[in-house]
Amino acid sequence: MAAAVLVEKLQKRYGSTEAVKNVSFQIEPGEIFGLLGPNGAGKTTTIRCLCTLTMPNAGRLEVCGINVVANPKAARERIGYVAQEVALDKMLTGRELLQLQAALYHIPSKIAKERINRAIALLGLEEWADKQTGKYSGGLRRRLDLAAGLLHQPEVLVLDEPTVGLDIESRMVMWSFLRQLRSSGTTVLITSHYLEEIDALADRVAIIDKGVVIDTGTPSELKDKVGGERITLRIREFSPIEEAEKVKDILRSLPFVREIIINKAQGNSINLVVTPQNDTLITVQQVLRDAGLPIFSISQSRPSLDDVYLAATGQTLIDAELAAADTRDPKAERKKNMR
Repeated sequence: MAAAVLVEKLQKRYGSTEAVKNVSFQIEPGEIFGLLGPNGAGKTTTIRCLCTLTMPNAGRLEVCGINVVANPKAARERIGYVAQEVALDKMLTGRELLQLQAALYHIPSKIAKERINRAIALLGLEEWADKQTGKYSGGLRRRLDLAAGLLHQPEVLVLDEPTVGLDIESRMVMWSFLRQLRSSGTTVLITSHYLEEIDALADRVAIIDKGVVIDTGTPSELKDKVGGERITLRIREFSPIEEAEKVKDILRSLPFVREIIINKAQGNSINLVVTPQNDTLITVQQVLRDAGLPIFSISQSRPSLDDVYLAATGQTLIDAELAAADTRDPKAERKKNMR
């Protein structure tokens, strides 16, 4: 059986900028696959190439065995795409917008009516279906956008940051619906920079950074690769970098400490990767107390996807987001230094 999605050595440039340098991954039929990375990592460019919206410079792209570049029309028939930005005609009702979408796909009116009613029910839009979309909340607009992307019953559903800006209730509705789609056999590709979203939904995940896939596997496999336990501590709420470096120098001599990284995005907190043992927290606290550095806060946890990202790139996902923001906005660094 052909892979639902195949991306092999994808490259995409905009002028002198390499948005995607070398991205490869494969998605099996009927799974939720997460593409995780910070804003600017190349996630949106990758899926736009896959969905025939942008022409790649190099690489192989297939959907259900169909070459996307060579046969874009056939590929589009098998893809449902929900973009990051929701664009709805505010004068149309939700039902009217879905009817328009069905007409664009040449779905016979009787079949379209059945599918629209089913989509409205599944996504909890009954109360709002006949109201103008200009009156919808962000969560309702997102649900309607998802319904529109599913009307032609695609084999592969591609979602770009589907829950950005949504409240917790709307996010939970979206997650539940995506799990239902997977149970029905639909393949789902979801991009996100929300760690908990990918961890909760994805059967497998590819972590992308600066246009390159740096690791692929199930969330559990990726976290097991990192190994060890995590300790996060602060000497004070916002520590000077010199103080954080001093803490790092003191703790690196402990035999159970495997790695230490200073998280600048979170007040120069100290992140330790440690070999599990019973007295880890007590020992860390005692060593710092003896050095005259009382601890403001300390916590211990199992590895997370952020730890996977941290181990692979040397920075957390939040740090990567801030670095990308600084790159896009030269004034951002100056503003940050002024605070």
